[in-house]
Amino acid sequence: MVSSLSLSELCARLDENLQQAFPDTCWVRAEIASLTDRGHCYLELVEKADRGMFAAKMRATCWSNTWQLVSAYFMQETGKRPEPGMQILIEVTVEFHPVYGLSLNIQNIDPSFTLGDLARQRQLTLQQLEADGVLDMNKSLALPDVIRHIAVISAESAAGYGDFCHQLQNNPYGLRFTTQLFPAVMQGDGATRSIISALDKINANCQLSIVNYDCVVLIRGGGATTDLTCFDTYELASHCAQFPLPVLSGIGHTRDVSIVDLVVRSSLKTPTAVAEFLIDHNAQQLVRIDQLRQRLARIATQMVAVRRQQMEQLRLTLQYTISRTLQSERNKLHMFSQAIALHSPEQIFRKGYSLTLHNGKILRHAADAPKGTTVITVLSEGELTSVVQ
Repeated sequence: MVSSLSLSELCARLDENLQQAFPDTCWVRAEIASLTDRGHCYLELVEKADRGMFAAKMRATCWSNTWQLVSAYFMQETGKRPEPGMQILIEVTVEFHPVYGLSLNIQNIDPSFTLGDLARQRQLTLQQLEADGVLDMNKSLALPDVIRHIAVISAESAAGYGDFCHQLQNNPYGLRFTTQLFPAVMQGDGATRSIISALDKINANCQLSIVNYDCVVLIRGGGATTDLTCFDTYELASHCAQFPLPVLSGIGHTRDVSIVDLVVRSSLKTPTAVAEFLIDHNAQQLVRIDQLRQRLARIATQMVAVRRQQMEQLRLTLQYTISRTLQSERNKLHMFSQAIALHSPEQIFRKGYSLTLHNGKILRHAADAPKGTTVITVLSEGELTSVVQ
């Protein structure tokens, strides 16, 4: 009869051999394929080969008392919770259960390994954006001198959105802004596509000339830092970098700067800070307008003073010219008066000349006065009446 083992005996031998091969804990590098947190944490770990194939796959478990400690420490060091797609270095015990099979029991997680991998992935994303020539595209866009129409991407119920609107509406300068909300999911697996969809809607409105927005504000207030992973994705960062309007971000975190923060026109820490930035931007224009008003007033005052001086000079010149002209005309009149006086009939009569009139008309020819004609001769003193013989 062939020697055989029962299934449980086989499992017992496997367990015994595993305990001999791995008597202590060991450190394992792997990628999280899936993670379920139900107090106890259940993970599926993988190692990927070329072309997306798996080189290995195994289940792992972290019991609640250990999970609370290691996840809190991991969060403190990395700013993120363990999540699918993340590379981790874990300390495990290798266990074999006759019913549930081979699994790893997680005892610890090394956050420094994950930080290094996240930094590597982040650097690769930035290098790809630079290679695509889009890294600084949005940063190079200039904001309008006065910002009035703002497209806002945020969750409608987010406290940060409310803070942003309140800050804009209650600014100390009485500035007016028009905002239009494009609701989007701002965390979780669907956040990237949701935000990109909102950007597409804004761009479509601009193309159809429905509204000419001055800028786009991407805000997210509150929430856990672990929910910010969507802002490090290449897809979202690439859309923001290539967007035709200036994009301002106020994602509401202070620990890290996301890749989206690095590619947008201006990055502020919080939604309120974005509102203050917009208010200050327009307030600077108020200051500039006031400076221009004061400069214009000074120029106008100077021009009025110059014109007054010119008018006074013209008045004096005109007065002098008129005075000289009048004097010259007076001299001419005097000369004319003298000339008239010298050539007046009275002066001629005084020299012995006389004037003969016939029927009130000057008599120049003797033939014009036949015999019997009565004529009057005007002398220097008196008249003579004569009859022609």
